[in-house]
Amino acid sequence: MSKNAAGARTGSEQALALYQELRAAPGADFDAVALRLQLTEAERERCRAELTDLGLIETTPEPADGPAPEPTAVVAPDVALLRLLQHERDRLESRLAETSRAHNTLETLAGPFLRAGMEPGSEVEVEIVDDPARIRRELADLTNTVRFSMHSMLTGSVRREEMALELGRDRDRVARGVRVQAMYSHRVGQVPEMVQHLAERTALGVEVRLSPVVPMNMVLADENFALLPTDPHDPDAASILARGPGLVRSYRALYEYCWHAATPYGHEESAEHGGDGLTEQQRAALRMLASGIKDEQVARNLGVSLRTVSRLISEVMQELDAASRFEAGVKAARLGLLDGEPCEQTT
Repeated sequence: MSKNAAGARTGSEQALALYQELRAAPGADFDAVALRLQLTEAERERCRAELTDLGLIETTPEPADGPAPEPTAVVAPDVALLRLLQHERDRLESRLAETSRAHNTLETLAGPFLRAGMEPGSEVEVEIVDDPARIRRELADLTNTVRFSMHSMLTGSVRREEMALELGRDRDRVARGVRVQAMYSHRVGQVPEMVQHLAERTALGVEVRLSPVVPMNMVLADENFALLPTDPHDPDAASILARGPGLVRSYRALYEYCWHAATPYGHEESAEHGGDGLTEQQRAALRMLASGIKDEQVARNLGVSLRTVSRLISEVMQELDAASRFEAGVKAARLGLLDGEPCEQTT
């Protein structure tokens, strides 16, 4: 290839060409391949950075002295994508764990320490409310006091007797120009009564999304009001009522993260196989592959042959109705099949 042809390519095209050459010649030296493609030093380093950021190559820094570094390792595209997917799931789980720790701290602060030290006019007000009637009054008052935005997430269905009341509040808020967002779990969207209720809320102008993971019940308003449970896993637990942007903004950040990962109501993908028929061995193989472990290592970890690993993966793809390993990984993550302890490589 001529120098002019190499120079005419964009940065991404150069990185793609270099990656293809590296895949075609396993163990080839990165710099030597770049030289063969007539890339300048700046182009070579730009390609190295781009491919490393995408997870398509793994490089070892050059030591100051001692033996030469190991050659650049080339990562298959489907493995790189699965690693990225698992990394994003780990980030979400870490964020939810941080939120759980914040709940415990907040519950302590909302006890006698905060009440004893709170001064009139304090920016943050927090209290624990265990009276359901009080909570209903606070939510009703929000209809008249909210000015700009209201955000809610709900882990379960709305009670039948509350549906008409909620629609009336939606109508009032939207008419006053308030932005209303509501998030529910995917399983709620399969309840016939909720399907009609969500459609009616959407018709009124409420932004509705469904998510495979809804960590807790939560109501936020104007970055100045937050209502959430003291224990996300106990529906009968007391609620935390917080006022003041100092705390509410933190919960708003969590809500925004979950919101962007959710699917707009009415745009759901076609129904997926649930993976209920997977054996523990198949699930273990799926988790290891999603973590980037190669087939050979999976076989050693499970104590089976490579042929058996290939059969296990074929069965997993068939159960999840996936056309490729990557699609199987995406569906497995969406269905929560990758949850649990990480799979470690054994020597």
